[in-house]
Amino acid sequence: MALRYLPAARTDIKDALRWSLVNFGQPALRRYQRLIAVAISEVAANTRLTHSYELPALQPGIRLYHLRHSRRRARVDGQVVRAPRHFLVYTVAPDEVVIVRLLHERIEISRHLEEAR
Repeated sequence: MALRYLPAARTDIKDALRWSLVNFGQPALRRYQRLIAVAISEVAANTRLTHSYELPALQPGIRLYHLRHSRRRARVDGQVVRAPRHFLVYTVAPDEVVIVRLLHERIEISRHLEEAR
């Protein structure tokens, strides 16, 4: 299925990767890049992936998938991201998956969904 990224999602991804680089170095950056890419690829291949769920109370059609569920399939040089902290927030249109945000697990999701519009 085709992918489309909202501008807020692109910014979220860049920010998460920059934080990973600054706080954990280049090897951690590569692992987190790979983890995000694998999670997005898996969601695009199966929008109702195990461990993804819909949150209609927040916004109709919005789905969340925690990156931790893709970590074993996102190994880099045999290593995984030990404690991923982000949710992939997405919606499904008839012919595409829209990546809405990449949000830290400790933030207030509803407020950040409003900002993405």
